[in-house]
Amino acid sequence: MLIFLISFSIAAILGLSYTGLRFWHIMPFPFWVKTVTLSIGLVLFLSLFIFFIWEEKLPLWLSKTIYTLSTAWLIILLYLIILFLFLDLLRLFIPAVRPLLSNSLWGTLAVIIVMCGIFIYGNIKYHHKVRIPLEIQLRKTLENPIKIVAISDLHLGYTIGKKELKKWVNMINAEKPDIILIGGDIVDNSVRPLLKNKMYEELNKLHAPLGVYACLGNHEYIGGEVKHQNFLKRTNIRILKDEALLVNNAFYIVGRDDKMNRNRKSLADIIGGIDKSKPVLLLDHQPYHLDEAESANIDFQFSGHTHNGQIFPGNLLTKKIYEKSHGYHRKGQTQYYISSGIGIWGGKFRIGTQSEYLCMTIKGK
Repeated sequence: MLIFLISFSIAAILGLSYTGLRFWHIMPFPFWVKTVTLSIGLVLFLSLFIFFIWEEKLPLWLSKTIYTLSTAWLIILLYLIILFLFLDLLRLFIPAVRPLLSNSLWGTLAVIIVMCGIFIYGNIKYHHKVRIPLEIQLRKTLENPIKIVAISDLHLGYTIGKKELKKWVNMINAEKPDIILIGGDIVDNSVRPLLKNKMYEELNKLHAPLGVYACLGNHEYIGGEVKHQNFLKRTNIRILKDEALLVNNAFYIVGRDDKMNRNRKSLADIIGGIDKSKPVLLLDHQPYHLDEAESANIDFQFSGHTHNGQIFPGNLLTKKIYEKSHGYHRKGQTQYYISSGIGIWGGKFRIGTQSEYLCMTIKGK
């Protein structure tokens, strides 16, 4: 974690320096206007560190404001870097554009318009939740088909609040599922806004005859797993932590603890005593080592975590990291779905990816 924070800080400082220099050159404004503009960018970056240090000591509204603005700024900064790199390439090969990149009102307006267009689109794309239909045929006997709604990566907290959660709950309940599965990262970083706004009241409105089940994600550990458990105990969600549960005497739901817990049980140990003639559905937040589920004869695994990169070019990176970073997958007799998540981390933008929920029907032979 320390290495990551140091690497992130160095990369962010280099990015800020580069975009700051390019903004300074392109803006046709007085010295003080340029200074104020670049100072705002620096303050927004530093405010993220202020949030993580003093989040619980600041007023709730101030913590929410700082977190929302600073995390959105990180994504905006990434796209500013990409845009200015592109413009620098144009500068090299098309000399005619050089006047627009130095002390230019039109060049400045063009950068602002392009950035606004990208992020208005990204915000609209985030709020459009994509319904993913999926039908799975199992090799095992199942008396009746099971209708499942599966979601992951809610990231409830300062960015995603009670009002938005209410829309999700109504949308999920409208599907009339037999069972609801949650693939981890219910909480973003802190349970403070969730408890203050009684967001467990909305989660408790999720309705499915066979219940609501979830595994833990890495963000439950990042923000303090014990605190998050205290919040989750106020909900009707059954948290499965290295546990296999027989549902309706028909199939098993298995929940693995998150990979952040280095002492979590092996999948083989968790399912060692179950009746493997019945269908086995696995919740495992981080989709590493998919071969483990195949070796354990799991019928279906649902995961999240990747967000499919959340924004371009992050989706290109997750494709390199994971065997499968998004969508349906199959290995032998084991079937998988890796969700890009219904929520997000940080700024509410989806660029090159989507927010989604899985509506799945499982049938036996």
